[in-house]
Amino acid sequence: MRSTYQEASVRLYHLDGGAEGGAVNTLFYGALSEAMAIAARQSEDVQDGLFIATDNDVVAYLDLLDS
Repeated sequence: MRSTYQEASVRLYHLDGGAEGGAVNTLFYGALSEAMAIAARQSEDVQDGLFIATDNDVVAYLDLLDS
């Protein structure tokens, strides 16, 4: 992500893998640090479908953990 400072404004959302593209559920709008904490508290199944979006980028939550 280009905007990686802790207070960057982000959207944390879950994209389920359902038929016909699934559904998008927003979990949180706010600071990256809070979004990461909320994502960490989700089950592994939910974490697989979590994404964090800034105004200029989108990245899978699990990819952020690997970097």
